[in-house]
Amino acid sequence: MSLNFTCSLNPARIVFGCGAVARVADALRGLGGRRALILSTPFQKADAEALAATLGDLAAGVFSGAAMHTPVEVTETAMTVFAETGADCVVALGGGSTIGLGKAIAWRTDCAQLVIATTYAGSEVTPILGQTENGLKTTLRDRRVLPEAVIYDPDLTLGLPVGMSVTSGLNAMAHAIEGVYAQDRNPVASLLALEGVRALKAALPAIVADPRDPQGRSDALYGAWLCGTVLGSVGMALHHKLCHTLGGSFDLPHAETHSVMIPHTAAYNAAAAAAAMAPLAALFGGEIGGGLWDFAKGLGAPMALRDLGLAEADLDRAADLAVKNPYWNPRPVERGAIRALLQDAWEGRRPGS
Repeated sequence: MSLNFTCSLNPARIVFGCGAVARVADALRGLGGRRALILSTPFQKADAEALAATLGDLAAGVFSGAAMHTPVEVTETAMTVFAETGADCVVALGGGSTIGLGKAIAWRTDCAQLVIATTYAGSEVTPILGQTENGLKTTLRDRRVLPEAVIYDPDLTLGLPVGMSVTSGLNAMAHAIEGVYAQDRNPVASLLALEGVRALKAALPAIVADPRDPQGRSDALYGAWLCGTVLGSVGMALHHKLCHTLGGSFDLPHAETHSVMIPHTAAYNAAAAAAAMAPLAALFGGEIGGGLWDFAKGLGAPMALRDLGLAEADLDRAADLAVKNPYWNPRPVERGAIRALLQDAWEGRRPGS
């Protein structure tokens, strides 16, 4: 059968390697930046301040209020600081929360962005911005929110807690798994997805065994970059719709929600997308849903939505929201089936058991 596809790969300068963080100043100058606002979560405030000190006059200041799911009110506060400090670009130091804030500022100002990725979120290489307002999370896709440069320094991830490493890595895998059966999938994105999942499948057990294993940390960042590239290149489906619903409307933690949900959503689509998912299923013993569940359990990942704080009474509303304006999906999104999927995920039951 002849090939017929469209492939769009997002342009970004990638600087990868141990010690790469030393090249931040050069990367900023390469973007034309002269006054960078350094962004972080409260947890990484000290790291952001240390980075600002090394940048000297290149740093306009630090904003350490980045929050999960990119609340619009936080972005508005950061925009005030951006204007008051005379910043002309941003440096996002951290994971998805900080990267999301940098994108939200860029969406409003069209400023240049440099990301220093310290988790396996993957969003640093996507033109996608998810924002939360009035209890609802919405997403948009625009070239203005794609960071122009990304620094991946495995040394910066050596202290990432094991639990966070595991859920962040499973979150990255979810991007790749949905990418192989995306409506606009293509052979290049599927190859990146398979390699990204392979790298993370090798890296995460190594990190659990030795959190400071340099090879494991390097492989995990490499896999996360590839999985993020897939996320930015093709559309997502049911899994991301469910996770956006659970995060935006019920305030569940982002990476943990992805890690709980991916075995269940993969199992939901396994028969409808069997050919596309076959190479990934082979990595997990031939059964993608159950295999992912076994892998996550072996890593000590959270396995149940109830353990993330979701009440069983919320499952009906979550199902109603999930089937409203659904994303394209290879299997029809039916309310009864989604409600059953959510019940299994809430209880932490192995898919197919």
